[in-house]
Amino acid sequence: MALHERAGQPAQPQDLTNIAQLVSAYFVNEVDPRNPAEQVKFGTSGHRGSAFENSFNEAHILAMSQALVAYREEQGITGPLLLGKDTHALSEAAFMTALEVFIGNDIEVHIQSADGYTPTPVISHSILRYNRGRSSGLCDGVVITPSHNPPADGGFKYNPPHGGPADTDATKVIEKYANALLTSELVGVQAVSYAEARSSKLLREVDWRQAYIDSLPEVIDMETIAKAGIRIGVDALGGAGASYWALIAGQYGLNIEVHNENVDASFRFMTLDKDGKIRMDCSSPYAMASLLKLKDHYAVAVGNDPDYDRHGIVTPSHGLLNPNHYLAVAIDYLCRNRNWSADLAIGKTLVSSAMIDRVVAANNRELREMPVGFKWFAQELHQGVTAFAGEESAGATFLDKQGQPWSTDKDGIILALLAAEICARTGKNPGEYYDDLCAQHGTSFYQRVDVPSSAERNAAFSSIRADKLKLESLAGDEVREVMTKAPANGALIGGVKVTTDNGWFAARPSGTEPVYKIYCESFVSAGHLQQLADEAEQLVNQWLQG
Repeated sequence: MALHERAGQPAQPQDLTNIAQLVSAYFVNEVDPRNPAEQVKFGTSGHRGSAFENSFNEAHILAMSQALVAYREEQGITGPLLLGKDTHALSEAAFMTALEVFIGNDIEVHIQSADGYTPTPVISHSILRYNRGRSSGLCDGVVITPSHNPPADGGFKYNPPHGGPADTDATKVIEKYANALLTSELVGVQAVSYAEARSSKLLREVDWRQAYIDSLPEVIDMETIAKAGIRIGVDALGGAGASYWALIAGQYGLNIEVHNENVDASFRFMTLDKDGKIRMDCSSPYAMASLLKLKDHYAVAVGNDPDYDRHGIVTPSHGLLNPNHYLAVAIDYLCRNRNWSADLAIGKTLVSSAMIDRVVAANNRELREMPVGFKWFAQELHQGVTAFAGEESAGATFLDKQGQPWSTDKDGIILALLAAEICARTGKNPGEYYDDLCAQHGTSFYQRVDVPSSAERNAAFSSIRADKLKLESLAGDEVREVMTKAPANGALIGGVKVTTDNGWFAARPSGTEPVYKIYCESFVSAGHLQQLADEAEQLVNQWLQG
């Protein structure tokens, strides 16, 4: 994909979403349930869409919320439902609709006090805290968020009682029920007015924000950060956790300077992403261009996307760290500085850097390699058998100091604070720490390429079978393994991965765009990486043609 000519430059009036038109479209546009593009569809992070495209409208939220009511009843979930929202414009509208349905079905609903916003990890953390010690009356949660997607998008995520993203077994049922309701013109949806919902005795306001902030010393060494007095920069990106940073700084005596903390649903303060769109991706140097200009002012600077499940780490020495590099640093540091039991494993997605494999092996821990999607880690984090879980798209979480689950969804706040802890304790920023890892384990060359495709070609990935592929060499090295299933749990990865002793590539289709993604990594050179990428694209094209 070619770089947009204005990538990294401040958004202009013509780049902004008309919020009034967007919210009007949410309530007014009619959805055609016969059109696949307008049906409910859960991907790796819930259902996402835009009211302008008739893929995220009031009808969708009415249907999904009622479908979730039925699913809860089937599963015997009788506790309260924790309902959160981020700062996208459609999140506010969808929050209102969902609340009308949940209260209309006599479900006790908890929301953030003072009508505040709630990061995804805070919902996960709060579910775990509420359910701890309970065997019945368990709670679950919904977060209204499209994550880092552009301002015109909306999203609906369900987190069951284990606190993490719902697995495919759950989302397929909810999806099926919701689309049946759309087809029946929403017959069977029970809802009250918003005024009735807000005045209902079933609605309870809770200060999750303060409870989460109070708990931070259980998972992060806040005292060491405070004593070091390091200067920390934060780009709040106008997200759900924007108000948390000043409170964290005040409560723990941290030297934090916050940028872009005001909520603006148009996100007009953003710089444009690589494709020229406003996208709050804290792992993109173009979206994070404003903070990158200030990198020399701080020992470490951090950013989070609108629902705060992702992290971006900026250092004076390295700028914006590749997410894979920071995952390797975080894993090595935590393995050496937490008193976790030796049998706890480390989880990563199979398209994350093999540097992580080397770091995990050096720390004598088991590696759990999963398909893409954080839902694959939720149960193992909940059970306390995986100490750390991370994915290449800058999302991770880890157990607390006592080896107990902190969150079972990605937590950008604790990953950001961990970067400050690393600086304070080691005297090195995460970029310098990564250089030390390269000296020990070799230098990684990693890239992801988006290849133009079609819905038909992307669907053909499902027909690829590892045992049918006769591949002996890749980029001059003997092929060690060809896989279409994840090593940790045997689940289909939705694509294919090929490994050698010096590198690997993986290919999988996008669930939202007419492209497929090729991930490549070499431990030889940049030239070897390019050879891997070229051969990978040729091979995948052959396999898709049958």
